[in-house]
Amino acid sequence: MDALTIKNLTRVFGSGGGVRDVSLTVSSGEFLVLLGPSGCGKSTLLRLIAGLDQPDSGTIEFADAADSHQARIAMVFQNFALYPHMSAFGNIAFPLRLGKVPSAEIDRRVREAAAKAGLTVGLERRPAELSGGEQQRVALARALVREPEIVLMDEALASLDARLRSALRIELKNLQRATGRTFVYVTHDQVEALALADRMAVMRAGRIEQIGPPEEIFNRPETEFVASFVGDPAMNLFDARRAGEGGLEIAGVNYPLNLAANAPPSLRAGIRPADLSLDESEGALAFEVAVASVEFSGASFIVRGALSHTRISVCALTSRRLDAGQTHRFFVDADKLHLFDASTGRRIDRTHDLSPLSLPMKRP
Repeated sequence: MDALTIKNLTRVFGSGGGVRDVSLTVSSGEFLVLLGPSGCGKSTLLRLIAGLDQPDSGTIEFADAADSHQARIAMVFQNFALYPHMSAFGNIAFPLRLGKVPSAEIDRRVREAAAKAGLTVGLERRPAELSGGEQQRVALARALVREPEIVLMDEALASLDARLRSALRIELKNLQRATGRTFVYVTHDQVEALALADRMAVMRAGRIEQIGPPEEIFNRPETEFVASFVGDPAMNLFDARRAGEGGLEIAGVNYPLNLAANAPPSLRAGIRPADLSLDESEGALAFEVAVASVEFSGASFIVRGALSHTRISVCALTSRRLDAGQTHRFFVDADKLHLFDASTGRRIDRTHDLSPLSLPMKRP
């Protein structure tokens, strides 16, 4: 069952920002993450869902159309928006008191919401007496206390340190699974998106570039933008062209790839840094890399350099330490090579029909 359906939603501001012709559905109990760079329209879309702004055109439909925005939705902001003069209890209870809920019911629901949000400190404390993580839990409990169908979160962990963000991501995902609530979560942090999402929608310039499960978006990006934005370190992208009988030329080297006859002449070839290996396998493509720098990340070494005899940057992840100034041969399996039409930025399949792809805008 779909908790939320958005059809052809447009909201454009005088600055040119906003969202344009966005369509998507969110299933009941799903954790959907809106991911994209600053200014891509993800927070605008969230505010439209929340009813804090009105669209220029398009529709937003809930499972029960009779319910209002406020009856179905709760929102957690990046700055937590807590009242400094109120205790944690008072902040959590505030929406219930506005609704004139009986005191005994308020007390029960506040304590239940605080427990669900993992809040263990005394509820009599004010925000100034709480840590950033505790304030975040108060804000989340205030959202949950209204027992909404949909919880909206706008960069809600962005102000916390990396270790606390990591811990709260786990708690947040466990909370969503335990309560069965529908979450729509905005972030520019791809690590956060990949960790939390059942599905993620990657946005760019007010539109959805791709929507799907995290593994699908990471392993099969449908556009060059998605390929470059999702992944850390970012995917290597090289100018390439069709050469010979189905071959591919990158930096003056020809690779036999069985490109289809209708492949565009100008391409962009993408390789994930983790897919570049120092160990050769049968049929692998070889790249000579002049190593410029090596960074130790704890789990692996990040090697940065250039394709030999060029200034074309390349990045690889390896378990072995290499020395800067040396040249090494890296290999990638042909099926790990991503190809995009240089003129449209859209993914192509090197062995099948390469007619223009239609980007998925909603859940199948």
